[in-house]
Amino acid sequence: MINIYGDTQSGNCYKIKLLCSFLQLEYEWHHVNILAGDNKQKEFLSKNPNGKIPLLELPDNRYLTESNAILNYLAAESELLPTNNFELAKVQQWQFFEQYSHEPYIAVARFIAKYLGLPKDRQDEYESKHQGGYKALSVMEEQLTKTPYLIGEQFTTADIALYAYSHVADEGGFELENYPAILAWLERIQNKPNYITMNSTD
Repeated sequence: MINIYGDTQSGNCYKIKLLCSFLQLEYEWHHVNILAGDNKQKEFLSKNPNGKIPLLELPDNRYLTESNAILNYLAAESELLPTNNFELAKVQQWQFFEQYSHEPYIAVARFIAKYLGLPKDRQDEYESKHQGGYKALSVMEEQLTKTPYLIGEQFTTADIALYAYSHVADEGGFELENYPAILAWLERIQNKPNYITMNSTD
């Protein structure tokens, strides 16, 4: 049995839950309240000195951090992770895009609005995130007008990585009406067998 430490409202943590559901992997969930500082406690830091979630604990007491690294580790030898070198690199390309060009804007805007309640002293920061977020969505839209999934015909961990925060982008003030290919892609993922919502307790 693997152990996953995370927050159910975090997109980065939801990635792991969603993957586990798609692959029907059993795990034990451990809630980490980042606003209460659970991730800064000595016990947690002994597992991940970087103090961030999600955190994967393997049965042999090894630990793995960074959501996309966890995704690819758990998806190894499944249909969600290509074995072809170029296709695997394309998956990683989109995952780097997610962490550097998508998450810093869409996820941070959502955090300010949803977690913090959009305080006045962060209003300017919140609004500043929209330009970068819409740029990232436009890049995704361009690809998804050509192929059903981000690397082509195959649904992969790249799609899971970018689905997590894209499907709740509205909670960060992003409007998706002008991105029909993204909306169709979101629906394709939601219609897959074993799909679960972010708030699912399964």
